[in-house]
Amino acid sequence: MSGRQHRETEMARRIRAKGLAAGLTHAQIAVEIHRACSPHFGTTRIKSHRLSHGIALADVIEQVRALFERDKKPPPGIGETLLSAYESGLKRPGPEYLHYLCMVYSVEPLAFGLSASCICGSGHRSISMVRPSDDFSADPRAAKQRDMRLGLNAAPAPSTDSGSEDENIVRRALLDLLTGDAMFENPARSLDGKVLGALEGIRRRMDDTLVSATVSAAMLDQWEEATISFGRQYTTTAPLRLLCDVMLELNAVRIAMAHRQPIDLQERLCRMAAQLAGLCGMIMINLGDHRLARSFFRTGRTAADETGDRALRAWITAREALVPLYYGDAREALNLAKKSRDLAGHTACAAQAMAPVIEARALATISGIDSKKEVVDQAKRALTRARTAFSNMKEDEQEDTAFGYTEKQLFFYQGDVLTKLGQTLEADAVLEQALQKYSDHILDQTLIRLDMATCRLLEGNLDEALNIATHAFQLLGQEYRTDFIMRPAFEFEKAIRVRDPNHPGLRAFGEQLRTRSMTGRGSNGA
Repeated sequence: MSGRQHRETEMARRIRAKGLAAGLTHAQIAVEIHRACSPHFGTTRIKSHRLSHGIALADVIEQVRALFERDKKPPPGIGETLLSAYESGLKRPGPEYLHYLCMVYSVEPLAFGLSASCICGSGHRSISMVRPSDDFSADPRAAKQRDMRLGLNAAPAPSTDSGSEDENIVRRALLDLLTGDAMFENPARSLDGKVLGALEGIRRRMDDTLVSATVSAAMLDQWEEATISFGRQYTTTAPLRLLCDVMLELNAVRIAMAHRQPIDLQERLCRMAAQLAGLCGMIMINLGDHRLARSFFRTGRTAADETGDRALRAWITAREALVPLYYGDAREALNLAKKSRDLAGHTACAAQAMAPVIEARALATISGIDSKKEVVDQAKRALTRARTAFSNMKEDEQEDTAFGYTEKQLFFYQGDVLTKLGQTLEADAVLEQALQKYSDHILDQTLIRLDMATCRLLEGNLDEALNIATHAFQLLGQEYRTDFIMRPAFEFEKAIRVRDPNHPGLRAFGEQLRTRSMTGRGSNGA
């Protein structure tokens, strides 16, 4: 338990003791705990009710499971990670779990700060599953006696590593993919609440470890090789499958960092943590979840700061700039790109080439095809700086799509900038070169073809524009159809509709997008 959590629990314990002595109900005590603790610790109403009963997360979970068993329902998937997400406000209980949590605490949903009524349609105040005498205790013998008193089966002994449950959830998701159960399902929908909670749990524990952190040098060599391998797979492996692999590796690094290491080993671990977290952020962009992408980049920045490596810090910042570029404010992307450029300084590195390209893309996005000459010139100067920086990069970085910056990426994004600026003749030549260089990374190939289709649209050739876009999505597998890739496709369809709402090819293209689209959830996450 962190110092902050300990202080929160101590304050709640004192309020609970005084409330019981004064004859208050647990619900009334919960109100007092929320009123006193929320300003200092951000304590939510739902957590206040657990604290008012003086019990641990595990106690609540066992009581929910007992109620499921009593109602002859399959064992629920609720665990400490999901309940913690409810208590922290990151997630909202679904109708079924809300019903059983109301039963556990003998309150109505309104007591949790939720306006929704319960699915059961009846009150819960007459049902009491928690006894006032059940004190919050870490003593396993006391926990066992409490479980026996409540008629519950004793829970298995908790793992010594609190991330093991999250790791098992990610492993199960990976097994589903390997066995084909989820490979061709909606990749966004496959990231259900349980998996998202596990991902967030691992990331949060990495944050905790970074601010607190013995492995052999040989083991570190293996982990570094695995990290480089994941970077190579970024262009060829479906996002969700790669995410599971990377998260398991990140969790292994986190466990190694749970103890202080010699400074040279600690720096290598921090470097791997930064790269893996950054790679997770990149994958989350591809999966269309910008919130988790930002969270992973934030974790990556924390790890990179520990290394003091300007090039690594600049790389993380440049990659993070893509989040607002795709999903938010292009001006924020422009600011982050400039920050990345400043961090890189005169160091020859990937960020030196990547940052000015993002600057140019942000400028083009802000200005659009009606850009004034000075904006066009400014964007083109940024592209020139990128090409110069690319020529000074190390050869291995020029071949690394994830942790470096390749020539094909340079061509692709240069073409994207020129397309957004309405410079179709120049864009055509550059995009054609980019497409010739891409033999992998179907996502980038699709976006290149969409840019080529947009050029035809700007020139008024709607037939050719639709032919190119349709061909692009015929090549795109189901597992890649996330919000990230479908968003520009729908924007393209909208642009065609503005030009000619009755175009004969428009309906077929729209049906292709909607019947095969895999966007099962919004980009804000579960």
